[in-house]
Amino acid sequence: MSNPNTHPSSDTPDAPPEPDLKTVRKAVAASAVGNATEWFDYGLYAVSITYITQHFFPGSHGQLLALLTFAVSFVFRPLGGIVWGPMGDRLGRKTVLALTILLMAGSTFLIAFLPSYATIGIAAPIILVLLRVVQGFSSGGEYGGAATFMAEYAPDKRRGFFGSFLEFGTLAGMALGSLVVLLLQLGLGEEKMMDWGWRIPFVLAGLMGVIGLYLRTKLDESPVYSELDDNDQGKSVKDVFHTLFTVYWKQLLILGGMVVAVNVVNYTLLSYMPSYLQGPVGMGSNAALTVMFLAQAFMMVLIPFGGMLSDKVGRKPVWYFSLIGLIVASVPMYMLMAKGPVWALVGFAVLGLLYIPQLGTISATFPAMFPGPVRFAGFAISYNISTALFGGTAPSANDALIAATGNSIVPAYYMMGACVIGLIATFFMKETKGASLRGSGLPEEGADVVFDESELAGDAK
Repeated sequence: MSNPNTHPSSDTPDAPPEPDLKTVRKAVAASAVGNATEWFDYGLYAVSITYITQHFFPGSHGQLLALLTFAVSFVFRPLGGIVWGPMGDRLGRKTVLALTILLMAGSTFLIAFLPSYATIGIAAPIILVLLRVVQGFSSGGEYGGAATFMAEYAPDKRRGFFGSFLEFGTLAGMALGSLVVLLLQLGLGEEKMMDWGWRIPFVLAGLMGVIGLYLRTKLDESPVYSELDDNDQGKSVKDVFHTLFTVYWKQLLILGGMVVAVNVVNYTLLSYMPSYLQGPVGMGSNAALTVMFLAQAFMMVLIPFGGMLSDKVGRKPVWYFSLIGLIVASVPMYMLMAKGPVWALVGFAVLGLLYIPQLGTISATFPAMFPGPVRFAGFAISYNISTALFGGTAPSANDALIAATGNSIVPAYYMMGACVIGLIATFFMKETKGASLRGSGLPEEGADVVFDESELAGDAK
């Protein structure tokens, strides 16, 4: 006899039909463009660190202060997750995603018009920090919401493939940031670029935000969220937190551990790399940006295949391959990158290839770790707390450790340690390949979420 508490599988005759392919593609585009806007900002800031330092943080410790300003937005991502996550479970995914993209793109856009330290003194870096705070706060809801929205639209058996396009947007945003700055440097020259040209890419973030907002307003609410009953959709923030931290605390810890790996690698490999190549490696600015763009473009081409592979063999096997591969290859590839631009590209490409199985399956793996009524909140809170502690701090931590030790291979060891933590967390994760996200139960087992406080002491199955 079937369990009356389990949610319907997408294969059962009584299950509501999944969205048509055209609608799924629109949802994927809307989510990916918003994510590209977020990562265009992060990538742009990373490759513009020389200009940011010159205009806002003059002095002997300017670059470290600029990197810390990059990191400060991550301090506020957990707050964003705490605010936006429960709101997304209470009011819907679409409403929150419209608000976050407005704040995120708007704060990046305003950096283009911010007077420098030479013009308004200490007020300039203070305002820059405040804009990064707004960006971090909005990102705390943007990423978790976009991943949840996309996962709930995707067909169960192809969630890895469609979900990979959110990370395609991540790399597209970062690659676009590198490409725009590189083209401007080549077209304007260093003097004009330092004077005013560096502001142009920040203006583009506003345009990307408008496009993302338009795409999102043209979509209906996530079908999985729409199918939840009123009791599951409208629970108070207190009830959502109570359920998460009493019933689903194991999932919060597992996701947080996996995020340590995925984000330390991400911010070390993608955000800190321009500074690393120009600093310890001694590469020129144009050469470093060329390496970054080509490597990111290479990863973009391959990332959907990582998602497809996870649909066939499962999420856990591809994560094991990625984590173990990075532990083994990090030191040799960082040593290779020190030998010049061509070898730097080879080393970056190898590490990027090993990273793709993690990056390409985030949207399929993490939302499926929580049931529908607390999915947005569970993802956003755990992801952003872990990111703030270990991800956003990676560029400044690597920079400080290299300065303190004189060892240019420090980022490799940093990545290896994070991957060990991720490997332990992945061991405890339950496989969710092909599992339905419909209903109010855990996707892998279908146990209903219970908001009755008298029953909250029970463990989630």
